Amino acid sequence: MTGDSRTPFIRVTAMPTDLNPYGGVFGGWLMSQMALGAGSLASREGRGKAVVVSATEFAFPGAMSVGDELSVYCAIEATGNTSLTISAEAIARERNGDAETKVGRGTFKFVLLDENDRPRAVAERWA
Repeated sequence: MTGDSRTPFIRVTAMPTDLNPYGGVFGGWLMSQMALGAGSLASREGRGKAVVVSATEFAFPGAMSVGDELSVYCAIEATGNTSLTISAEAIARERNGDAETKVGRGTFKFVLLDENDRPRAVAERWA
């Protein structure tokens, strides 16, 4: 068996509309996929609404092509009173094989919100 043994928070295929003018996958698309994966973890862990308040430390060490499959892996790095800091790693797998390349990484900070869209403590849970 090949591939990462972790479970991705997002898995998606890069399509022609996701390319930059030079024919490679657009970094903004990669960042948005990473934000979606990190947001999934933040909402799941926070048991409610979580919104991005900052995105930092981005790097794009590799490139991916149209048709490649992107997997986004996330982990909680820190917890504040009302916030979660989550790291995201993006791994591309070639469409017709098993070769994988790390194509992105970054850090997202989320604030948890209550039913009135006000910050709430991480320990407070609502549905």
